[in-house]
Amino acid sequence: MNKLVLLRHGQSQWNLENRFTGWKDVPLTDEGIKEAENAGELIKFHKVVFDHVFSSVLQRANKTAELALKKAQMLHLFENDELIYTRSKHLNERDYGDLVGLNKEETALKFGKEQVHIWRRSYETRPPNGESLEDVVNRVSPFFLNYIKPFLNDNKNVLIAAHGNSLRAIMITIGLYQANEISKIELPTGKPFLLEFDKGKLVNNYYLN
Repeated sequence: MNKLVLLRHGQSQWNLENRFTGWKDVPLTDEGIKEAENAGELIKFHKVVFDHVFSSVLQRANKTAELALKKAQMLHLFENDELIYTRSKHLNERDYGDLVGLNKEETALKFGKEQVHIWRRSYETRPPNGESLEDVVNRVSPFFLNYIKPFLNDNKNVLIAAHGNSLRAIMITIGLYQANEISKIELPTGKPFLLEFDKGKLVNNYYLN
């Protein structure tokens, strides 16, 4: 049996400020750093050892992976103190278009709570000049199936450090949730979600505690 761990990055500066972040490359906060290190402690405690690591190209996800794996003492994944992993924009967060940088409460006052809720939670509706969750699935799914799933089929353990919506897209791709369910799923920052596979088939899933 092999494992896939989905890890949403630790708290970012714009998470703290309640802003739409999208592809904006913002850093982790001090709390986010602690969350990433705590994720590493949990991974170490549960004795999960990774063969391959994937992340987006955004620093909040990259730094989370680096801090977690150092804390988990997976030195085989580092060379000259640099994490060896695959970064891809296909795993980036959803692009919120014109909403990027705006405070979520102020945006609700400007456009109305109902409209902002539709932009955030509808599967098919795009915010102005941005992506819908369906667009994110269409971006993430081929990358997952072509580049990550083969490692799982080969009985390897994989870590994906990414973002709330790109990780939701992976959950849809592997059949854990349907499109009409996924908007209700909240992924906490810095908390490893483990999925167990047996011969390529998903058999169990749970958060590491």
